[in-house]
Amino acid sequence: MADDDPDDCLLAREALLESQLTDELYFVSDGEELMDYLYHRGKHRQASMSPRPSLILLDLNMPKKDGREALREIRADPNLRVIPVVVLTTSKAEEDIYHSYNLGANSFIVKPVTYS
Repeated sequence: MADDDPDDCLLAREALLESQLTDELYFVSDGEELMDYLYHRGKHRQASMSPRPSLILLDLNMPKKDGREALREIRADPNLRVIPVVVLTTSKAEEDIYHSYNLGANSFIVKPVTYS
């Protein structure tokens, strides 16, 4: 999951635990770190500590490299483009929805403003 909001990451972890998914969940805080994780660069250099994800949950609005840039880069790489990407963001803007799908997102989910 690529998201710069620790609260959103915690809620996603809790939701996935409740759904009893058995996959390990890894978090990165921006698009640049996501690409480092996927390409095993920097602190993610050790491939055994950065396994290939079966799904990417991607926030659009992050520092350094935003989700749009990361999605474009993922879809441009033949080895990464097969990984499903779900955009999970607070944006409801039609432009963001259309642009995400045009960049190759598999799904677009708007985060709830409040959680109950």
